[in-house]
Amino acid sequence: MSRSVRWAHAFVDRPARGFARACDFWTAVTATSLSEPRGGDGEFVTLLPKGADACVKAQAVTEGEGGAHLDLAVQDVPGFVAAARERGAETAAAHDGWAVLRSPAGQLFCAVPWQGESVRPPVVAGSRLDQVCMDVSPSAYETEVAFWSALLPDWSARPGSRPEFHVVEPPPGLPIRILLQRLDAEGAVHAHLDLACGPDIDAVRARHEELGAVLVARHPHWSVMRDPTGGLYCLTGRDAETGGLPRAGSRATGPTTDR
Repeated sequence: MSRSVRWAHAFVDRPARGFARACDFWTAVTATSLSEPRGGDGEFVTLLPKGADACVKAQAVTEGEGGAHLDLAVQDVPGFVAAARERGAETAAAHDGWAVLRSPAGQLFCAVPWQGESVRPPVVAGSRLDQVCMDVSPSAYETEVAFWSALLPDWSARPGSRPEFHVVEPPPGLPIRILLQRLDAEGAVHAHLDLACGPDIDAVRARHEELGAVLVARHPHWSVMRDPTGGLYCLTGRDAETGGLPRAGSRATGPTTDR
């Protein structure tokens, strides 16, 4: 049980200079309200849904342009940290009761105590923020796939619908999944958020644009967006209820992808 992840949070990491604007956007997208700030500099907030448990948080960062990361909630934080280190992770920072870890490719993630969360937030206006996509360089990709597959043995790790994708899907009821994406060129690992939108990507995109987002690139089954503070994220054609590929009989046509 020490290694069992009982809940997961996707973190929206955005520069402190535009953090309030980022919070306004992401609370609107997810139909949530903000918790009181916490942390030494008030840098952490939780996006609180109505009638469900939170699975999205936000952090103001003072260095870099931000991105995304995972918080994995477990009953035994030291045991989980030890298991992660055995499989190639490093401890980036140890805190009282929780830890920041670094994957073999360099992706930061956190091990935190499980607080009894169990109720997943619903689909909001046709979409659900449900995936953290880690963009990994070619030389580090296979090692990173092996790391996450071994660290999360209760999750389903499988090749994606395209050769550059690998899906790490949680057991039913957990709110956040992982997509590993192999990049075409070498570079530092980084992560972004994905929202499942079913066949209505264009409708969701229009709503996001009304809230201040900008379309960066349109692909057959996903769109790359930039939020009002410059953070990249994707709207995908996956089923918003299940997180998987569109179900038979949906309005999606042709081959699709795990994006």
